[in-house]
Amino acid sequence: MPVTNPEGNTPAEDVCSADAAGAHGARTTESAELYETMARVANGDADAFAELYDRTSARVHGMVLRVLRDPGYAEETTQEVFLQAWRTASNFDPARGSVLSWLMTLAHRRAVDRVRSEQAGTDREALYETTNIAGPFDHVTEEVTRRLEHQSVLACLDSLTDTQRESVAMAYYDGRTYREVASQLGVALSTVKTRIRDGLTRLRGCLGGL
Repeated sequence: MPVTNPEGNTPAEDVCSADAAGAHGARTTESAELYETMARVANGDADAFAELYDRTSARVHGMVLRVLRDPGYAEETTQEVFLQAWRTASNFDPARGSVLSWLMTLAHRRAVDRVRSEQAGTDREALYETTNIAGPFDHVTEEVTRRLEHQSVLACLDSLTDTQRESVAMAYYDGRTYREVASQLGVALSTVKTRIRDGLTRLRGCLGGL
């Protein structure tokens, strides 16, 4: 007969209950911390944005990869998600869910849009090859919009200084941490943080005006 405690639970059940309670507590703590971080991001705090990226990017990338099934597209889309999060941080509403769920929603939408866009491109190529007629108007519009958005980001990146652009690209397009960027460039961590903070502030202003 299993040994029970005064509450009638076996030791194994007690351990499971303790583990579940601990996991719930950890999630609650993380949610509160991410909310505070997001509030700082909404105020243009690049260091807070770096913290948000470091704490959530692996989970966002994992979900995007499951949808796209292509590592290259998944990396690009993940960076787009965080650029969108930086630009629209003030739109986050804690009454509608946690920071992580908001990021996952953005990521899922981006990933699905990417799938649709790629599929639209494939369909258009196949249609052109067989009929030499352009694809449906909505597919063409979707592709043009995607290309214009990409061009806007590139144009705004060109507005940064060389050091800012290099640091931002390494951190948010190559997926490196601030310490890795500092090590690669051979400069102090504080210098890298300043470059990225100033670069992201300029990017946000540029993209916001487009």
